[in-house]
Amino acid sequence: MAVDSKKLMVSLFSVVLFVIFVGAVARVQNDETLELSAAEKMQSSPNSTMAEKLEGIDEEALNEHAVDDPEEVVRMVEMATRNSTERRKLGFFSCGTGNPIDDCWRCDANWHKNRKRLADCGIGFGRNAIGGRDGRFYVVTDPNDDNPVNPRPGTLRHAVIQDKPLWIVFKRDMVIKLKQELIMNSFKTIDGRGANVHIAGGACITVQYVTNVIIHGLHIHDCKPTGNAMVRSSPSHYGWRTMADGDAISIFGSSHVWVDHNSLSNCADGLVDAVMGSTAITISNNYFTHHNEVMLLGHSDSYVRDKQMQVTIAYNHFGEGLIQRMPRCRHGYFHVVNNDYTHWEMYAIGGSGSPTINSQGNRYLAPTNPFAKEVTKRVETSESQWKGWNWRSEGDLMLNGAYFTPSGAGASASYARASSLGAKSSSMIGSITSGAGVLGCRRGRQC
Repeated sequence: MAVDSKKLMVSLFSVVLFVIFVGAVARVQNDETLELSAAEKMQSSPNSTMAEKLEGIDEEALNEHAVDDPEEVVRMVEMATRNSTERRKLGFFSCGTGNPIDDCWRCDANWHKNRKRLADCGIGFGRNAIGGRDGRFYVVTDPNDDNPVNPRPGTLRHAVIQDKPLWIVFKRDMVIKLKQELIMNSFKTIDGRGANVHIAGGACITVQYVTNVIIHGLHIHDCKPTGNAMVRSSPSHYGWRTMADGDAISIFGSSHVWVDHNSLSNCADGLVDAVMGSTAITISNNYFTHHNEVMLLGHSDSYVRDKQMQVTIAYNHFGEGLIQRMPRCRHGYFHVVNNDYTHWEMYAIGGSGSPTINSQGNRYLAPTNPFAKEVTKRVETSESQWKGWNWRSEGDLMLNGAYFTPSGAGASASYARASSLGAKSSSMIGSITSGAGVLGCRRGRQC
């Protein structure tokens, strides 16, 4: 009886296996029939519409492997394409330096065909400065500045005073000696890449009561005080200008300004000064040399409108022959990040009027003078006053006895308005600032 039971169980198991096998074969045949039927219907009428061809086909069979969210697939494809394109543009990061501005555009050998891409590479508080991105190109062909009231077409002065957005480039190498201040209008980019352009020996650049200005790739040096003369500031206006101080770049009551990859030295007053309520400014990748009072940010201790000022100072090289003010700040919020300080004689960073200074990831190399090792200076202010100012050093590299005197709150929240980008390690400063100043860009090569 036990043997008969075992035989019965084996027989039943065999029957079950057979049924499963037959069902599977039938399902495969049905699927093949469905696919063949669908194909036949799709091919049966070459003149029929797609809707007609799909009519009668099992909708569930067609949608079995459809995605739940087709828009998500589109987004994924677009992202993959964009990432691939960006990698190609950057040469698979073959020329990457860790400098996010430069790595955004310099690796492109066709930079001269994609000049306006620069406007999308800004960082810091001035990152939204688009300059003349949305305008036409203007080619400067004439280095002369014979008539500041009625400038000749083809000159730099004629370009910068126009009312419309312009991306200004240079036909060839030139030295421009300005008779009077070069008064810029809004939405302008001066792009010196591909030419060796010097503004020297006369007046220099004024950015006054305007917005969206980019100044890139210029040698600006030996600027002189000028003024007491008529100067045109737009196609419809010219007026009397009093004496200018002789700054290389003077930013006055302006916003969204980006000063990048310039070489500045030896001017009568400051190299870059920003005053009278100016804000949303980035000063990056510049090479400063041979000058006393390098950078003034804030008009005076009594001018409280400068409390709104926000300036990013990033990836610059403060080099030989500098004495002080790198920068000198009043009121406002200042992010000093990933700069290379290789020379000062008095101090590097100073201020008054309770500015907030956030120093991160810089390299400070103190001079040999044992009395000038301190990075910081509170100008004409007692300790009882400045001890409440928010000045901090975070991740800075101090060399040759350099030291930073902090004050105020140590909490990160106190520096929120003085934080504009993520600081990189100070160990990367050599690479990040290796291209500071004017670049030797040539067409068909990476800059």
